[in-house]
Amino acid sequence: MEETIANRALPASVQNEHLRVKNSQQRKERWILDDKDKKQVPLRLSASLWKELVRWAEDDFRSLNGQIEYLLHEAVVKRRKPGKQNDSKSI
Repeated sequence: MEETIANRALPASVQNEHLRVKNSQQRKERWILDDKDKKQVPLRLSASLWKELVRWAEDDFRSLNGQIEYLLHEAVVKRRKPGKQNDSKSI
């Protein structure tokens, strides 16, 4: 069998570096949820959007507030990804 990149094991140093980078990225992405100083934000939603979010939260075993926080966190992480084109301007 011909040796290819797909079937060749990576050296331990390369595997460890990959895990170190992955763990570092996960820590950077978790910074928002780890903040203990929570701010209250009044939020008005349409009834239909509220119902959809409640269903989604139940599917993910979260509270509605937890689901909204999770979705906002994911949006911020996605926006901060390096190399992503961002046409929006800072507020």
